[in-house]
Amino acid sequence: MLTIYGCLRSRASRNVWLAHEAGLDFRHVPVLQHYRVADPAAADAPMHTRSPEFLKVNPNGHIPTLVDDALVLHESLAINLYLARAYGADLGPANQAEDGLMGMWALWAATEAEPHTIEVLYNRVGKPPAERDAAKADAAIAALRAPFAVLDQAVAETGFLVGGRFTVADINVAEVVRYALPAPELFADNPNLKAWLAACHARPAYKRMMADRDREPA
Repeated sequence: MLTIYGCLRSRASRNVWLAHEAGLDFRHVPVLQHYRVADPAAADAPMHTRSPEFLKVNPNGHIPTLVDDALVLHESLAINLYLARAYGADLGPANQAEDGLMGMWALWAATEAEPHTIEVLYNRVGKPPAERDAAKADAAIAALRAPFAVLDQAVAETGFLVGGRFTVADINVAEVVRYALPAPELFADNPNLKAWLAACHARPAYKRMMADRDREPA
């Protein structure tokens, strides 16, 4: 059985969303970030990213991790690409060109968008008010204007990123873009992107994942 390690208030949300989309039977092991645990060294502490038992699975000490029989994969976007190819049917590539495009969009999300979307999230809503840095949020929003315009154009014709259908590319990019929702001005300026993200978030598999996420401790 597939096993996904990581809480849903982490990048593991991407993997659980895809697993639900693909109708996969999987085991979910909730692993918290160590900094969210009051006393990570306590004997009764929940499994976290510095727990010895988890470090045996992922010595990097980060979530998520996927275990599929003898295969152990780290990095959320790579995990999704694997799951889509191996088990995702139409979520995965139909040919080598689509495979290349799906890989391209995963790397685009990781390099062009996520370093900035995460700053928007942290400094507009994620951190306690006293710790937020408005200047960092503003700089991140400015940095996102060009890549968001690229994404807006990419989804303008079909409403999807690859192959004119919903795929792993949409999941990977949508989960990175979600972090920027506290900056509504970015979406007002990119109506195709806004409509695409709303359509992604309307999918039953996404709603199922988010409902489970909302039940996790904040």
